[in-house]
Amino acid sequence: MNDKIDLLNPSSTDFSMLDYDCAYLPERQVRMHYKYVPKAHKHFVTAVIARGWRRFGKYFFHPVCQGCDACKSIRIDVNAYTYTKSQKKAIKRNRATQIIVQEPTLTQPHIDLYNKYHAFKQDKDAWSHRNITQREYHENFVDGAGEFGKEVLYLDEGKLIGVDLIDILDDGISSIYFFYDPDYARHSLGTYSLLYQIELAKTLQLPWIYLGYWVEGCKAFAYKPKFQPQEILHGFPPLQETPAWEIWERGVAEA
Repeated sequence: MNDKIDLLNPSSTDFSMLDYDCAYLPERQVRMHYKYVPKAHKHFVTAVIARGWRRFGKYFFHPVCQGCDACKSIRIDVNAYTYTKSQKKAIKRNRATQIIVQEPTLTQPHIDLYNKYHAFKQDKDAWSHRNITQREYHENFVDGAGEFGKEVLYLDEGKLIGVDLIDILDDGISSIYFFYDPDYARHSLGTYSLLYQIELAKTLQLPWIYLGYWVEGCKAFAYKPKFQPQEILHGFPPLQETPAWEIWERGVAEA
């Protein structure tokens, strides 16, 4: 099994960034280790995501911060998933929302929506923001998608109101990034997009939704424990080791 995974490991360039301010925890520094993979295979992507890596474009990465291991990988158990009352309401609010699943694309509505969402988050939650360029968007969300990367488009009467970037893996779906039109906040599109991922995974008979990182005390990740049941992974085991995911039950009041 391990030898098979190693054979699927494509050519890559590894490097680490210099420390910079952590976006998750104040007064902390973060250092990221990167693997640039020009032509990633689906099996390789599955293996590294299951070991806590993330992907933007052709870059795979995970933190290697000195003296800090706050970033924990979490994943949703699709087959055992149960909906809360508020999640059922989110589904009802989106009965007329149109959904398209396709290969990632780059259009002006994509750019406009991305910038509108981040300007909103800058005002609401003090996010750092500058308008993204078409080149930056392509490098982060279109390039490197291979046969596994998809975008889920959410539309209201033909108008683009949400974009969800995902990877469809051998054993699940990896959530990459989601942004939406703040004028449609009442639709709870962030919640609805994850619920759609769960239904898509069920249709494809995939057992996991990889949610990326959870950090204790980070407001931006507070929504993630609401999607239960989940498993958690500590650390970033190498390909030669089987990742030891553990059941993670975190009490979250129903909203």
